[in-house]
Formats: sequence, C-alpha cells, structure tokens
Amino acid sequence: MQITRRAALAIAAATLATTTAFAQGWPAKPIRLVVPFPAGGGTDIITREVANKLQASGYTFVVDNKPGSGGNLGVDAAAKSAPDGYTLVMGQTSNLAINPTLYSKLPYDSVKDLTPVSLVASAPLVIVASAASPFKTLDDVVKASKANPGSVNFATSGNGTVAHLAAESFQKAANVKLTHIPYKGASQGVTDVISGQVQLYVSSIPTLIGHIKSGKMRALAVTSLQRVNDLPQVPTIAESGYKGFEAVTWFGILGPANLPKDVVAKLNADINKALKDPELSKKLGDQGADVAGSTPEQFAKLIHDDIARWGKIVKESGAKID
Repeated sequence: MQITRRAALAIAAATLATTTAFAQGWPAKPIRLVVPFPAGGGTDIITREVANKLQASGYTFVVDNKPGSGGNLGVDAAAKSAPDGYTLVMGQTSNLAINPTLYSKLPYDSVKDLTPVSLVASAPLVIVASAASPFKTLDDVVKASKANPGSVNFATSGNGTVAHLAAESFQKAANVKLTHIPYKGASQGVTDVISGQVQLYVSSIPTLIGHIKSGKMRALAVTSLQRVNDLPQVPTIAESGYKGFEAVTWFGILGPANLPKDVVAKLNADINKALKDPELSKKLGDQGADVAGSTPEQFAKLIHDDIARWGKIVKESGAKID
C-alpha cells in the first residue's frame, strides 16, 4: 500500500504535534531517577544534590538505587524502560565507557540503547589510607611495594571500575605490584580500610571526602592534573613524580533510546541552568566534584571517545568479567 506525499506530510505533522504537546505537558508526574550503585556512594550523593536543585524547576524525582553487576543492572533497567521521560539514569564512566570492553556480554549498548541528556559532574579519584596507617605519602606506598611486591593491597568498589583501572595505570607508571581487593560497593571497603584490615582505598572523592575530613582516613594523592580545591593539601599523582598522570570519573543523566527530542531539550536546559547555581556548585565542590554541564551531543561524543580510551586500558590491564 502506497502512502501519498500529502498523507506522509500529514502523518509527520501529527507526530510532531503529538510530541510537542507531550513535551509541553511533561513532567506531569514524578520521574524515576535510577542510581546504579548503592546509597551513600559518590554517584548517589551527586544524583541527590542535582535532583534536589531541579525541584525548583518543577521536577519531582524518586531516586531509585539499583546496584549490581558493576552498575549494569541499573543502566539496563533504564535502557529497557519506556521512552516517555519518566525513567532516567545517572550513568558514569564505569558503566558507560569501561563496561563495554570489560564485560564479554553487556545487556545494553551504551551508544544505541540510551539517549544522553547532559553531563552533570566530574571528579578525580583519591588514594587513601587509614589515619593510623604507616603510609604518610604515596612514595611510602611505592617504597613498601618495591621492597616486597604484592604486599601492599588496595580496595575498590569492584573489578574494572575507574578506580581499579586507575590503580592499574599507576602501578604501570610506578613499576610496582599492588594486590587488588574488589568490593561490591563502597561501604564495606571503607570500613575495612578505616579499621586497618585493608591498607589502601581508591575511589572518587565524593565517596571518601567525608571520612578524610573527619580524620578517619589520610589522603595520599589525587588523580587529577591539578590539586582539588577542597583538598588543597593533597598532592596529585602527577606532581608526586609521575608526570602527566590523570584519571577522572564523570557523571551524567541519560534516558532510554528514542527519548522525545523536546523532552531532552527541556531537561538539558533545566539541568544546565541548575548547574550554574552557586549553591549547587558549592555542594558538589564540597564533595570533591566539579559541575560539568554539556549539550546532549557533547555528552554523546564523550561516551563514544571514552569507550575507546578506557577500552584500551582495560585490554592492557587484562581485566575481564564474563
């Protein structure tokens, strides 16, 4: 059955009108915002701060922590939801850029199954030890490891995470061998480091900054090229003798594929407006994160480019999850 040009134009106009009307009435109910990691971690903290600020623009979010499988469960749940703007996800470097190479089978495609809305924040990682640890500097860790390779261990929130791969990159740069202890989430690993059962923890600053400021943990180095404003006394790995070393993690909001363009445009504009608010910038800064708004296209390019960048590091490290 052939469709005339006039009929085709009528269908297109009706579709556009429906989409526009839909966007104008959106959001008409609370939006489920999936966090693919446990409550209390860096991704969760950033998500809740941004969600709270967006309430001023008429949004109501229900934050849904759905951890598991390195963040894959939560991202997959969002990717498979209806593309109506009422389910979004706070994705980040590990589940969008690293996991496509790390996992032999991934239930979603980071590029094809999701609609990037906006980058929200970025944060360097930090290497910490217990306040009671004999390690006072990163050089202390290197010396101990070279004296007895493998004797120094470090915790992360899981195999193949940004923290794990950043630590692998550091070991290569410093020519040392550390023992990795992966945890399922941040809380238990933090407890074990503070108690001295594990020697080091590598994670995003938002996850650990509270423990650093309380004096329970000692920060040895951060992974950004420049020192972090909220931890000005902590040197970078680069200035500790490893020139050019950098590893940061980013966070951004996405929806399922085929999210209506008008919804994406409205949400992107409101997110970027919220990110310019000094109060939100300070709250994220207090957590060791920097605001980092973007267009949907810029966010999509970042995901695409980082899949290639981190994929190379994954392959070099030999990390693999079946």
